[in-house]
Amino acid sequence: MAQDSSAGKVSVEGLVPKLATRLSETPEATGLLILLLAVCIFAYLSPAFLSAQNAHNMLLILPELGLVTLGLAILIISGEFDLSVGSVFALTPMITIMAVSAQLPFALSVILGLMAACAVGLFNGWITIRYQIPSFITTLGTMFAVRSLTVIASGGFPPPFPDSMPTFLFVADLGAFRASMIWFAAIGVLAAVILRRTNIGNWIYATGGQLQAAKDMGIPVNGVRIGCFIFCSLLAGFAGLIQTLRIESPLPSAGDGIELQAIAAAVIGGVALTGGVGTVLGALIGTLLIRIIDNGLVMSRIDANWFKFALGSLTIVSVIVNGFVQRQAFLMRRRK
Repeated sequence: MAQDSSAGKVSVEGLVPKLATRLSETPEATGLLILLLAVCIFAYLSPAFLSAQNAHNMLLILPELGLVTLGLAILIISGEFDLSVGSVFALTPMITIMAVSAQLPFALSVILGLMAACAVGLFNGWITIRYQIPSFITTLGTMFAVRSLTVIASGGFPPPFPDSMPTFLFVADLGAFRASMIWFAAIGVLAAVILRRTNIGNWIYATGGQLQAAKDMGIPVNGVRIGCFIFCSLLAGFAGLIQTLRIESPLPSAGDGIELQAIAAAVIGGVALTGGVGTVLGALIGTLLIRIIDNGLVMSRIDANWFKFALGSLTIVSVIVNGFVQRQAFLMRRRK
């Protein structure tokens, strides 16, 4: 009998590290559990929360935060950080609208706006790598500089929105969702394939997980990091363009604070701030959770000021849980 009890004790004690190992292989699992819990809570507080109309309302603006989160998630996986995405979110549509107002073709104007976003990403990556300074500091500087340039270029007021803008290409109402959702889904699928099915994806994970080991393997780590900076800024600029076409006004203050929401969404979705861990699915789950909390508070008639409290609390909880999971999984691998 004593032997059976001992065996049962060993089995129970071994359950935690085994579960942690399984969760470490699916870093988005914690975010998914929180998402399901949030849906249940808000469905209980407000029967209309699960209505088709409310789901439609949440999906309308999901791609804008989702694209920023996706770009940031991939950059964080590579081991870097970007606080300037909110400023790029405003810069790209501002350049695009000003170019269209100057009688340039819409396609060329969009390209110019997106090129400006890529230039910011290139600058962030080059400065970070060339002078070996933390990307947090580099992008903190460009966050202020780019926002200032956007305000100066516009004079502090949104320029007139041209009547000829083909907004339907990006924000046409397709019934259940807008055209922007198709763009978001296509980019998300492409990013997932690149991360999981190509050498570039392996390089990104290796660069963020073990930088020195990646160098020793011959991986072009500097090119990988700069490429991720550019991709992150590109998606932020594209997201800003989508919002501007939706509201038909290029606001100089657009995207203010969106970088913090995107970082929180990525972390809640299982992206490790230390790099090397994360998935596109996790970024989507984190984004959806933030939109659900924002919408659920309104539907439940709860003071909207609780939104930031909930966001901050969930971010801290996610970091603690994911950190515990990673440590347990590491110990499990060492014992083997």
